[in-house]
Amino acid sequence: MPEIALGVHHVYKKFRKGEVYDTLRDLIPSLVTRVMRNGSNPALSNREFWALQDVTFEVKRGEAVGIIGHNGAGKSTVLKLLTGIMGPTTGNVCVHGSLSSLIEIGAGLHPDLTGRENIYLIGTVLGMRRHQIKRKFDEIVAFSELEEFLDTPVKRYSSGMHARLGFSVAAHVEPDVLVVDEVLSVGDYVFQSKCIQHMKDIIRRGATVVFVSHHLKAVADLCHRCILLDRGRVLKDGDANLVIREYLARGAEKTLEDTDKEVYVSRVVVRSGDRECLRFDAGDVSIVDVEVGANSACSKVAVAIHLRDEVGLEVFSTSTERLGKGTLTLKPGERAHVRFRLHLHLARGTYHLGVALYRYDIEKRYDLKFPSASLYVGDVRDVRGIANLYPEVLE
Repeated sequence: MPEIALGVHHVYKKFRKGEVYDTLRDLIPSLVTRVMRNGSNPALSNREFWALQDVTFEVKRGEAVGIIGHNGAGKSTVLKLLTGIMGPTTGNVCVHGSLSSLIEIGAGLHPDLTGRENIYLIGTVLGMRRHQIKRKFDEIVAFSELEEFLDTPVKRYSSGMHARLGFSVAAHVEPDVLVVDEVLSVGDYVFQSKCIQHMKDIIRRGATVVFVSHHLKAVADLCHRCILLDRGRVLKDGDANLVIREYLARGAEKTLEDTDKEVYVSRVVVRSGDRECLRFDAGDVSIVDVEVGANSACSKVAVAIHLRDEVGLEVFSTSTERLGKGTLTLKPGERAHVRFRLHLHLARGTYHLGVALYRYDIEKRYDLKFPSASLYVGDVRDVRGIANLYPEVLE
């Protein structure tokens, strides 16, 4: 078997924006133009756009690689190319060996068939032989925890039960290359933990895994290498922690000046000591430097900060005035700096920092920048939720 399990080489992919043809006179020239251009001219028409541009990477056999990026970066397009749902406009995608995917795992279940029958159906669709399904059947059922509903039609299953059954079958396929999307968030907390642990076991057994996700915690847990996509291009490829840090840094607004406001947040920097940093371990101390600028004279202005988690829940908030450190008085053109020290006693996850300028006595907000930075907090322990209480099991 070759050392390279999967290769993407100089791949471009373009899409056409929606078109409406009112007459046959408009439709025929468009079809002729497409045929004439097909495969010979990669240039864009005014209704086309590049979803991917010159994307190149290789995945070695036994490697676990994460692919991340903001919305519109091209992750879904890469996912479809890897799984053969579509082909590239130019370039090529090579897979050495069999490939399977954990993508929209409940989509192929037949509602009128029982759970037992669907195990055989989905297993066959995913490329398993009947004898392989039969050999793994008990293991699949045990993993899904749906034994008592096995002979019930799937149309009576809840959405969570759909996800459990679909993941359980797909997770027991043994391909050379496994492509995974957001499916590790299926089911309840206990089942999610089981899914992530199962993926870790698959990786430990030497499987080649490509994980396309927004779920930074799962990417950091499962992958040593990460690829960052931005507007259809590979922006960074390397150590997962460094690439995640780059992703978070690019999501933060570094220069936030707004000359239309009386007073505004002009810059926010998050540091670990003297070093700019966006990735921390639970319990680390972070420094948040806030620079404030004024276009008009102002007084009694407090600098407020707040932190929200990935689903928007407020984790923490405070301000200079609430901490007893007073307020700012600024002249036109003047700048001020405020520094906060935060002890990140947080569970593992991504958190978004907001900074506001507020005058409490008249309840006036001058400026709000959210997110002004995004932080990733890691921890070797499996602590979930928001706060990290540093648990210990006592004898």
